Amino acid sequence: MNKNPGWIFMGLALIYVIGFGIDIMDIDAAQYASMSREMLESGNYLQVYDLGKDYLDKPPFLIWISAMSMKIFGVNNFAYRLPSFLFSLLAILSTYRFSRIFYDRSTSTFAAIILASCQAFFLINHDIRTDTILMSWVIFSLWQLAAWFNNGKFFHFVLGCAGIACGMMTKGPIALIVPLFAFGSHFLLQRNFSVFFKWQYIAGIFIIAILLLPMCTGLYQQFDLHPEKIVNKKTGVSGLRFFFWTQSFGRITGESDWNNKSNIFFLLQNMLWSFLPWILFFLIALLSDIKNIIQQRFGLLKGQEAITIGGFILTYLSLGLSKYQLPHYIFVVFPLAAIITAKFLNRLIFEKKHALLHNILVNIHFVIFCLLWVGLIGLLFYCFDSIPVFVPIMASAFFGIFLFLFFTKKKNNLIILVICLFSIMGINLFLNGSFYPALLRYQMGNVAGKWIHQQKIPANNIFIYQYEDFRSLDFYARAIIQHKDSLNQFAAGDWIITGEEKLIDLTSAQIKYDRVYEGKSFRVARLSFKFLLPKTREKQLAPYVIIKIK
Repeated sequence: MNKNPGWIFMGLALIYVIGFGIDIMDIDAAQYASMSREMLESGNYLQVYDLGKDYLDKPPFLIWISAMSMKIFGVNNFAYRLPSFLFSLLAILSTYRFSRIFYDRSTSTFAAIILASCQAFFLINHDIRTDTILMSWVIFSLWQLAAWFNNGKFFHFVLGCAGIACGMMTKGPIALIVPLFAFGSHFLLQRNFSVFFKWQYIAGIFIIAILLLPMCTGLYQQFDLHPEKIVNKKTGVSGLRFFFWTQSFGRITGESDWNNKSNIFFLLQNMLWSFLPWILFFLIALLSDIKNIIQQRFGLLKGQEAITIGGFILTYLSLGLSKYQLPHYIFVVFPLAAIITAKFLNRLIFEKKHALLHNILVNIHFVIFCLLWVGLIGLLFYCFDSIPVFVPIMASAFFGIFLFLFFTKKKNNLIILVICLFSIMGINLFLNGSFYPALLRYQMGNVAGKWIHQQKIPANNIFIYQYEDFRSLDFYARAIIQHKDSLNQFAAGDWIITGEEKLIDLTSAQIKYDRVYEGKSFRVARLSFKFLLPKTREKQLAPYVIIKIK
C-alpha cells in the first residue's frame, strides 16, 4: 500500500463520483445551488441574490465557480458538484505536498489517505458546503507558505497569498487566521522571532487586497451604497464590515445575531462521527504531541514542526469561543488533523511501536465497524422498498469479507489500516449508491421541481400556498417559485403547490381546480427513527399536491 496507494485514491474518487447522482439535499447545499443558478441566469457576478433578494451571509466564491460550471455543463447535479470535487482533490494533494516538506513519504501518504477517507470528506462531496473549498484553499496556502519559508522562492509566497485571498472569498477571514495561528505558533515555539519581520509581508497584503477587490466592489455597491436597504431587519448595514468583522468576530463578541449557544466541546463531539474512522487515533496523537511539547518546555527540536498542532488547537479554540457553531466549521483544519494522525499511525504500523495499544485499537475498531456494518445492512434491508434486495445482500457479502480479513490477518500490523479503509469505503459506497437516493425520494423540492421542469410549466404561473419552503424546488424547477398567501390571489391557470390539508380551504371558497400531482415529503436532513421505520413513517410525512386552478 505504501509503495502504490493509487488504487486507494481511485476507489475513494469513484465513491465521491457515485455521489454525484444523489439529488441535492436541503437546506444549505440546495440554497447554494439555487443561488448559483440564479447568478448564471442574471449574469450579475459581482452582487449575490437569493430568490431575488439581497444576500449577505457567505462570500461569493462557491456561487461563482458553481455558476461557471453550470454555464459549461448545464444546470444539473454534476455541474454543481464538479467544482467541489476538484477542490477536494486539491486539498488531498496539498496535504500530501505540505506534509512532504517535514515528513517522509510514508507519513505524507498516510495523511492524504486519512483526509480523503474521513466521513466528512464523503459527505461534503455530495452535500456541498463552502467548507470543502475553504479547507482546500487553507491547506494549499499552508503548503505554499511552508515551501517559501523553506526555500525562499518568491512565487511560493505569491501562491500562498493567493490561496489566502481565495479562501477569504470562500468563507471570510478564517482563511487568513488559520495560517497566522499555524505559522505563528510554530515560529514562537521555535524561538525564531526574526521571521516575524519580513518585507514580503507588505507585498502579501497588497496581493490579498488586489484579489479581494471584485468581492469588495460587489459588497460595496450592493450594500454600503444603499444604507436604506433592510438586511436582517436592520438598515445601514455595511457589507464590507459584515464580511471583515461581524460574520466572524461578531460571533465571539456577540455583535452577530447568530447564536445557538454552543459550548467549547461542540466541535469535538461532532468530530466523533465526521473524522471517522480515524478519530481515536487522532485524539491519542494530539495528546501525545501536546505532552511532547510540554516535556520540551514549549520548544521544538531540530526538524520538528508545530504548524499542524498549533494551527489545529488555536483554530479549534477560536471557533469554540463562537456563540454560533455548526459541525462543519471544524472541517477547515481536517488536513492538519490528518497529518497529526498520520505521524502516530506511521509509528504504530511501520515502526511497530505501542504494540499493546495497537492490539487494543484493533479490537475497538472491530467492534465499531461490526456495529456500523450491521446498522447499514439493517437500513438497506428494512427501511426502503425502493432499494433492490440484491443491494443489502451485497452489503452482507462485504461484511463477510470484512470478517474474513479481520480473522485471517489479525496478526498483520496493517490490519488496522485495512479494516478502517475497507469499512469506511464500503459503507459509503452503499450509502451513496443506494441509501441516499432512496432517502431523497421523500424530499419534495427535488421530486416536484423535476416534475415542474419536465412539464415545462412557466415560472410565472406556479406558486406555493402555505407550504414549507424547499430550496431544492427552485433549483430543479429552474425557476424562482413565488408565494401566494391568500386564496383571493388565485387566478385561473395558476399552478399551486400546497399541503393536502389546505384543499379544504379551496373547497370552502368554491375554487375549482384539477389535481395534477401529489406526493409525500420529509425534511431528510432531520432523520429520525420514526421516519426510518416503515411502520411509523407515514405519520412523519407531509402530503402535498400540485393543483391547477380552473
